[in-house]
Amino acid sequence: MQFIKPKNNNAYKVDWQTSEQVREIVQKFAVYCEYRKSEVVDMFLKNLLKGEEFLKWVDGIRNNKKMIRKMGLEDVMEGQKLD
Repeated sequence: MQFIKPKNNNAYKVDWQTSEQVREIVQKFAVYCEYRKSEVVDMFLKNLLKGEEFLKWVDGIRNNKKMIRKMGLEDVMEGQKLD
C-alpha cells in the first residue's frame, strides 16, 4: 500500500495581476482537467524549470545552493554541467 502524499506543501496565497484572457484560460483548463485553478497554475509554472536557458542562468549564479534547493533542482543540477 502506498501512502497518500499531500498535494501542496507550504502553499501560500499570492497577489498577482493577470489579464482577463489568462484568468479565463486557467479557469476553463481547471474545469477541463478537474483540478483547482491554483493547482493548474502550480503545475504549469513548474514547467519553467525545464527551460535550458533558465537553468544555465541559475547555474551561473554565485552561492546558488539555497536557490537550487528551494526550486527542487538538486537532481537536475547535480553532476550536470550546463554550457
